[in-house]
Amino acid sequence: MPELSLSETQLKDLMKTVILEVIQERPELVQELLTEAIEDIAMIKAIDEGKESEQVSRETISLLEQDE
Repeated sequence: MPELSLSETQLKDLMKTVILEVIQERPELVQELLTEAIEDIAMIKAIDEGKESEQVSRETISLLEQDE
């Protein structure tokens, strides 16, 4: 198989073309990826906030779950 060689500029242009095609042809895929990224950011933020809050006993959590 022949070796393929691309310059950095050619590779960047190719990547831009591929990304644009995906956005145009598969918008649901892009939406799904963005949704997952936002959810991941929200989870990281919640974890960081939880590290700074006071701890709650398992008993308290069980009581809260029973109220639902």
